Amino acid sequence: MALADREGRLALRVNPGARSEGLEIADGALLVKVRAQPTDGEANSAVLKLLAKSLGIATSRCRMLRGATGRNKLVQVDLP
Repeated sequence: MALADREGRLALRVNPGARSEGLEIADGALLVKVRAQPTDGEANSAVLKLLAKSLGIATSRCRMLRGATGRNKLVQVDLP
């Protein structure tokens, strides 16, 4: 099971406003739980920060390709 493709794109399902932050694999997809609310892009920023921290890379190496206004997102990760 691959969560990312060869170009480093990850499909995510986001749960904003969660009680605790974390990453988990559920139903073959990466579920990202963040405390931030989905207002003014706060949850999107929190998702990118949590993902980058978990991968041990700078936040600038993660960018959202699709899904800025929904729970399903596609993120590009530039690994060193």
